[in-house]
Amino acid sequence: MMPSPKLRVLHVYKTYYPDTFGGIEQVIRQIALSTMPLGVESRVFTLSTNARQQRVVHDSGLKVIRAPVTVEIASNAMSLQAIHSFRQAVEWADVLQYHFPWPFGDVLHLLAGKNKPALVTYHSDIVRQKALMHVYRPLMTRFLSSIQAIVATSPNYAQSSDTLQRLKDRVSMIPIGIDETSFPPPDSVLLDSWRERVGEGFFLFIGVLRYYKGLHILLEAMRDADLPLVIVGKGPEEGELQALARTLKLRRVVFAGAVPDDDKMALLALSQAVVFPSHLRSEAYGVTLVEAAMCGKPMITAEIGTGTSFVNLNNETGLVVPPADSAALLKAMTQLEADPERTAEMGFNARRRFEALFTADRMGRDYDALYRRLRKEMAKAA
Repeated sequence: MMPSPKLRVLHVYKTYYPDTFGGIEQVIRQIALSTMPLGVESRVFTLSTNARQQRVVHDSGLKVIRAPVTVEIASNAMSLQAIHSFRQAVEWADVLQYHFPWPFGDVLHLLAGKNKPALVTYHSDIVRQKALMHVYRPLMTRFLSSIQAIVATSPNYAQSSDTLQRLKDRVSMIPIGIDETSFPPPDSVLLDSWRERVGEGFFLFIGVLRYYKGLHILLEAMRDADLPLVIVGKGPEEGELQALARTLKLRRVVFAGAVPDDDKMALLALSQAVVFPSHLRSEAYGVTLVEAAMCGKPMITAEIGTGTSFVNLNNETGLVVPPADSAALLKAMTQLEADPERTAEMGFNARRRFEALFTADRMGRDYDALYRRLRKEMAKAA
């Protein structure tokens, strides 16, 4: 088979490694790496508070172009210097891929990106800044109307998002996938070290400690439970959550902090199940859940109408409970604890679902086909 012709894709998002290590940054990396064997060369255009010291960095073979942040309002980073460098980056690219939401990215596209085929990976609605949405909505509408294709990461989100429903004629679905080979296998020394520290058969949360993660609900659920819980991650809610755990006198809750991938894989191997109590639509997918499925672990999630209930199917790969319901959360954890056979079966089902839907190879092929279709359609229209 002849290799596909080379194609250059510019990913555009407000932040990227090494400044931040969030879920969208991980998705960008996985898309870029999974399309590389198919003849796609990717770059990332982003903003950075450190860009004055180093404007170009490299991550896993990707060139990352960074413009300095001028101001940030309501999590929307902006840069006066970005427009010039973005125009240069656009000249290099065959296809532009925006990662939504980032309002300043809309501005960049309308000023400098409209002459290239473009798609949006729609990660989330804007949930928290409801007042600012009245100001932003005209810009958002104009931006999304100018884009040739919009990718939803799950059918659940495509159906529950008012914005995506209005644009459904241009919406396709590509699930987020991850490359299993990019994760180190559990190391025996680390396994022994973590087993000595936290035991095994515990419930595990992994993620940035943000307001929408529902960890306060999880801690409330643990009030009357003698169940072990390990919380991995750092974030703005960390201090309040630790104080709540002390107030509730939760003896079997361990805050492990942020850990590298080899430690994360060891903790996943030792865990009984992954509990992911996000209770607001700001949680659009949950890459942690894909990692759990990859490791054959059952999941407990809340029904919030997003991709969490696409990755985790109720009574098949885990349990899905009502959001912000500590009693239901505790009941689900107790059910898994009491039925190891059912827990193991759900973990097996999660692994099979990962292999069918959530591999990086599948995601890469789908994006590669979309890139090439968009480029071909624009060439025909020219």
